[in-house]
Amino acid sequence: MKYIDEFRDPALARGLAAAIADAAAAGARDYRLMEFCGGHTHAIARYGIPDLLPPTVRMIHGPGCPVCVLPVGRIDGAIAIARTPGTILCSYGDTLRVPGSNGASLFRVKADGADVRMVYSVQDALAIAAAHPTREVVFFAIGFETTTPPTAHAVLEARRRGLTNFSVFCNHVLTPPAIRHMLDAPVPPGETAVRLDGFVGPAHVSTVIGSRPYEPVAARDGRPVVIAGFEPLDVMHAILMLIRQLNAGESRVEVQFSRAVTRDGNRKAQVLVETVMEVRRTFAWRGLGSVPDSALKLKSTYHEFDAETRFALADVEVANVRGCLCGPILRGVATPSDCRLFATACTPETPMGACMVSSEGACAAHYSYGRVRGRGLAA
Repeated sequence: MKYIDEFRDPALARGLAAAIADAAAAGARDYRLMEFCGGHTHAIARYGIPDLLPPTVRMIHGPGCPVCVLPVGRIDGAIAIARTPGTILCSYGDTLRVPGSNGASLFRVKADGADVRMVYSVQDALAIAAAHPTREVVFFAIGFETTTPPTAHAVLEARRRGLTNFSVFCNHVLTPPAIRHMLDAPVPPGETAVRLDGFVGPAHVSTVIGSRPYEPVAARDGRPVVIAGFEPLDVMHAILMLIRQLNAGESRVEVQFSRAVTRDGNRKAQVLVETVMEVRRTFAWRGLGSVPDSALKLKSTYHEFDAETRFALADVEVANVRGCLCGPILRGVATPSDCRLFATACTPETPMGACMVSSEGACAAHYSYGRVRGRGLAA
């Protein structure tokens, strides 16, 4: 397939693998690189990239799955909305199966009679609101910077059309603050600090925000960032670029995914978000705890579309499923195969944690592509 096969060419992959091995040998050190995006985690697992890397190059997967990092308390908030009489809750498919507290999930409350509907876009939720003017219709908004502009546009559209029965439960989170938090946060008791030498930056996110927001990370913390596309040769090329920077003692932001990412990103999309939303002072991420300035909420000028206000939701901290290592996996200190639930009690059919539920989760990647035992993604 034109423009895809070229990025999966086996001969080019062998050439890149040899170049990575040569660069790593020249550096005479080991390299610990975190791919932040769940799409990259799946590409790495699907195409067996760890098997093409020398032992001195270790890939560590980070908190790059928006469904995975959503804490249990926010799932409980969505469940509370869904249980409210007269309400229709619209959600993307992945979040329907994420366990809340006491074994609840949006799928289970739907089975109990709640009106929960899977949608493919926020525009679907707007259409449902227009078709049911006497019902409260809530869109469970989730995602990184990639999916935020459509949510902002929907709020503007709802105001323009007078859809007063439409609101948004906003759970959009931000990538650069999470990367900074990975480097700055204190090590939890009983854990060993994870050394991170550089980051494979997310692709879709960066098409919106550009490469500029990562520059403080590279400048302040001395960790290079290379923004990569999702194809296997994209990822391998980014790894080579990171190793070469580290060998040269450099720490810069580079764009490997130059066919889609610019330094300044998509200004039209950014203006949409800036019009409707503002940064929360803090937001709890699963596995990371409270991360400052790492999420968005609706501005007070759009409060009538804010489901948290409309339904008087309280932000409550709820413990994760006992035995689930999703938190440590998201912090890069554990791999799915370290979890005693993985591939036993916890499978895609019977997920115990968000990392197995989401199609972008690390546990789902390990399970789907046979990396149940052995070296894995970060061994």
